[in-house]
Amino acid sequence: MGADINVDVLVIGMGPTGLGAAKRLNQINGPSWLIIDSAEKAGGLAGTDVTDEGFLYDVGGHVIFSHYKYFDDCLDEALPKDDDWFTHERVSYVRYKGLWVPYPFQNNISMLPKDDQVKCMDGLVDAALTARVANTKPKDFDEWMMRMMGEGICDIFMRPYNFKVWAVPTTKMQAAWLGERVAAPDVKSVMKNVILNKTAGNWGPNATFRFPARDGTGGIWTAVADTIPKEKKRFNKQGEVTKVDAEAKTVTLADGTTIGYGKLVNTMAVDHLVEKMGNQELVKLSKGLFYSSTHVIGVGIRGERPERIGDKCWLYFPEDNCNFYRATIFSNYSPYNQPQKDAKLPTLQNADGSKPKSTEAQEGPYWSIMLEVSQSSMKPVDEEHILRDSIQGLVNTELLKPEDEIVSTYHRKFDHGYPTPSLEREGVLKELLPKLQDMGIYSRGRFGSWRYEVGNQDHSFMLGVEAVDAIVQGGVELTLNYPDFVNTRKNTERRLTQDFTYGGKTMPVRPKA
Repeated sequence: MGADINVDVLVIGMGPTGLGAAKRLNQINGPSWLIIDSAEKAGGLAGTDVTDEGFLYDVGGHVIFSHYKYFDDCLDEALPKDDDWFTHERVSYVRYKGLWVPYPFQNNISMLPKDDQVKCMDGLVDAALTARVANTKPKDFDEWMMRMMGEGICDIFMRPYNFKVWAVPTTKMQAAWLGERVAAPDVKSVMKNVILNKTAGNWGPNATFRFPARDGTGGIWTAVADTIPKEKKRFNKQGEVTKVDAEAKTVTLADGTTIGYGKLVNTMAVDHLVEKMGNQELVKLSKGLFYSSTHVIGVGIRGERPERIGDKCWLYFPEDNCNFYRATIFSNYSPYNQPQKDAKLPTLQNADGSKPKSTEAQEGPYWSIMLEVSQSSMKPVDEEHILRDSIQGLVNTELLKPEDEIVSTYHRKFDHGYPTPSLEREGVLKELLPKLQDMGIYSRGRFGSWRYEVGNQDHSFMLGVEAVDAIVQGGVELTLNYPDFVNTRKNTERRLTQDFTYGGKTMPVRPKA
C-alpha cells in the first residue's frame, strides 16, 4: 500500500538545520521535497518565547556570527532592512570573588587578587614547561586544560565553570571539540599584563555579533521559513513524526498521514530518531551519546537599567553562590526584548522574596536578565525551586539588589540542551551516522549529528545545506566532516563539489549518495 504523499527528499524539523536544507532544496529546484515540524512555528532550539507581560527570551544565549557567506546571504534575504538588525561589541565578564574579570578569564588574571595571580602564573609556567616535552595528545578535556593553562586557572575557573555548563566532570569529556571554543593563553602576554596591570582585548569569533531588532532570535528563523513556499511546510500534528520505517522509506505523522521519501534529512535528536525507527541495534548504540538538559530562566525588572549592568552582554559564573552558569542581559540586545516604558505591570515580588509595597500596575521602564542552568544525573537540580534559587543567585552576585521590583518571570526546561563531547562520542558517531546514511537517512544538526563544535546557528544551517548538496550532487559536507576547517576560516565558496586541500592533505568529496 502506497504512502499518502511521496517526495524525493523529506526534511524533519524547522530549526536552523532543517531550514538550511529547505532553502537549498528550494534554490536547486530539482527534486520534490517537503519540510515538517511538530511545533506551530519554525525555530526549534533557536526559537524565542514571549511572556504574558511582553518579555522575550531565547532558548538560551544565541547571537549571530558566521563562518559562511551563504548563511549571511540567506539571513539578509529574510531580514533585508538595516533596521532589522543591531550590531553589538561583546562585553563579557566572569564573576569571581565579587570581581568582574574580563572574558576570557585565562587571558585576564591580572584582575585577580595577588594570591590567585601567583597560583595562576605558577600553573602557566608549569604548563609551558610540560608542553615542551609532551609527545602525546591530551587524553581528555581536563588534561588539555592542564597542558594549556596549568593547575591554578583550572582549579579557580575552568573546572568549576565547565562542570556548571556541561554537568559532567572535565575528565569525562574529550578534547577534539575545542577548536576556537576555548582560548589558549599566551604566557608572555599574560605575564606582561600582570606586571603592567592591564587587561587583554576581545577574543573569539563572536567578539562582534548581530542580533535581530524584533522577535528575538526566533524571529530570524520564522522570517527564513517565510521565504519557503507555504505548500512545502507542515506544522503541528501534520508535521509530528510518530514512526520512521527505514526499510519502506516512509514516515508516519500524528494525524495518520504517511509520507514516502527517497532520502530523509533528519534534524531531530538522533537518539529520538532511532527510537522512532524501532531499530534496537541503533537504539543500543545511541545509548553511548550523552547530553545535559538546560533550564532557561527569565526575570523582568522594573526600572532604568542600573549603572552596574551597563552594556554587559553575557556573563559567566564559576562559583557556587548561584545555580546558573551564564547570565545574558537580554534587554541590552534590543529595546524590543521587553515591554515599552508606558506598559503598566504589577510588581510580583521584590528580588529578596519580600512582598512589594504595592501590587498596583505601574509603568516602566523595564529591563531583563536571562539565565541558563544545566542538569544531568551527575548534576541534579531542585526543579521545584529553581526560579527562587535563580533569583537568589542574582542577588548573591549583585546583578539584582534586594529591593529591585520583579514584574515577570519565565522558566522552561529543554531536555536536550547540550550534546556532550564525551569520551565515547566519536566511537558512537563514526558507527551510527554512516549506518543511517546507508539507509538513506542524513541525520544532521545540533543533536542530529551530535557535534557541539559545529552546533552554532551558522554551522547548523550549513549542515542542512551541505546534506542536500551531498544528496543531490555529491557535494562535500565540510561542516560535518571537517569542523576545524570551517572554524578557522570564512567560507566564501557557494558550494564545493571537488576535492580540496587542507593541512597539506587532499580531502575527498563524499561519493554521490
